[in-house]
Amino acid sequence: MRLDAILSRYGYCSRREAAMWIKRGRVTVKGVPAKSASAKAEPADVLVNGEPIEFPDGLYVALNKPTGCTCSHREEGELVYDLLPPRWMERGDGVSTVGRLDKETAGLLLLTDDGAFVHALTSPKRHVPKVYEFVCSAPIPRDAVAMFAGGEFMLHGESTPCLPAELEITGECCGRLTLHEGRYHQVRRMLAAVGAPVVELTRIAIGPLTLEELHLAPGEWVAIDPSIFA
Repeated sequence: MRLDAILSRYGYCSRREAAMWIKRGRVTVKGVPAKSASAKAEPADVLVNGEPIEFPDGLYVALNKPTGCTCSHREEGELVYDLLPPRWMERGDGVSTVGRLDKETAGLLLLTDDGAFVHALTSPKRHVPKVYEFVCSAPIPRDAVAMFAGGEFMLHGESTPCLPAELEITGECCGRLTLHEGRYHQVRRMLAAVGAPVVELTRIAIGPLTLEELHLAPGEWVAIDPSIFA
């Protein structure tokens, strides 16, 4: 890639500004100061301000989303993207969430600039399991375990039943629910339908990735290896 394309692609500056960055000695290739914006290089060989290019092979991170922020580029108020380095928003392919968590749901959220990765994990054919912990405002009926697992549970307004889901009741008003699909507000709607409205909701796992293993405080993020979802 041309150096000006690299600097633009990874969010450092525009292609027009690249020549000035190079002139000021901010870019080196294999340890040698770059001379021209049109020179070609591999992103992994480039240093900007003495630091390697961030995520040259694609950005893949896990975030512990706090409540109160939304998974949107457009809405007003606090966004999950406000928790990330501003340069990431300037990357050529953009950064987006892999699926969404609603504003009042906390927990594990993946972000990437790889559209194929988003499609692979959100495709209805994949059935990637997602685990949620919840607290309800009323006791959870014991027969909900069999109802959710049976593959015949219908949500209001839906024309097809939910896929079998695993409900574990850990207390009178709390538990875990594992889903294999991603319908709109599904956890909240399922539990409300059995008379146990959710008041706290946290996603604790996506496939093999768990929030516990990542040791992330709310608002913190960490790079992940996308191959774990292969």
